[in-house]
Amino acid sequence: MLDLVGPWEVLGHANDILGRAAYQMQALGPTAPAVQTQHGLIAGGLRPLPRRVARWPDIVLVAGAPVAPLPGEQEAVVAWLRRHHARIPTVMSVCTGAFVLGAAGILDGRRATTHWMFLDELRARYPSVRVVDEGIYVKDGPVWTSAGLTAGIDLALALVEEHHGRALAMEVAKRMVLFLRRSGHQAQFSSALERQKQQPPRQRDLAGYVVEHLPEPLSVSRLAAAAGMSSRSLARWCRTQLGESPAEMVRRLRLEEAKRLLEETSLTIKEIGARTGLGDASTLWRVFTDDAGITPGAYRQRFGARLPRSA
Repeated sequence: MLDLVGPWEVLGHANDILGRAAYQMQALGPTAPAVQTQHGLIAGGLRPLPRRVARWPDIVLVAGAPVAPLPGEQEAVVAWLRRHHARIPTVMSVCTGAFVLGAAGILDGRRATTHWMFLDELRARYPSVRVVDEGIYVKDGPVWTSAGLTAGIDLALALVEEHHGRALAMEVAKRMVLFLRRSGHQAQFSSALERQKQQPPRQRDLAGYVVEHLPEPLSVSRLAAAAGMSSRSLARWCRTQLGESPAEMVRRLRLEEAKRLLEETSLTIKEIGARTGLGDASTLWRVFTDDAGITPGAYRQRFGARLPRSA
């Protein structure tokens, strides 16, 4: 269900903000007028796959489905795409929808991705596809594929940005109360989640504690107390699990938040320094430039939304 409604909500909110129907959406499927999704919810209002089309759609997005083997109704989608995809400027898939595109021959010779659980299966089933695990979505010419579930939201936001600019995409993300709008290059989180699952609870919450207290002094002794460890044990754990010292972890998280604020807000450099604990404007400028290779102002100009400056 999320494969369908996530992108649908993104495009719907884009229409609302623009004040016009930039995206005229239809839900199509071989089981029209409804389909039962994986966990029992029923999506209604589906229209049948058209045999003749007066005006071909600009975009077709295929949601995920069972992959072993493709169910019979998905074979109808495969046949429809194989016959008509050349007339459609942009073809996209979310999660295991990539298997439908693969079966239709749309991914042959192209880079593509899918949910991390099924990357090897996609490689094995469609050897002519260049299956990659380089991010949460991949664009290869007119074909876009994404990782699982929530990655469909990021995929649709990237589409909105390509069509209407970064500011609109960021406003849609804000309306949808997303904690973070992820770039296509951000890794799928399977390995990080696996490491987190194996960590004791007090250690698991350490990064969250840092993020919640970024403006405050964060000494090793304070972090150790928050984690319920000695300072020496904390330093050893950070080196073993994170490959960095506690101070380096804090600095990394502060810089990540500074980048987010530069991208998504109109806060001044001084304000960002205060919110992230990176110090005054000159200290932030020096630390940021050493890390990113460009100044905070240049970073904002390159990656930031075009927002009015705060008072």
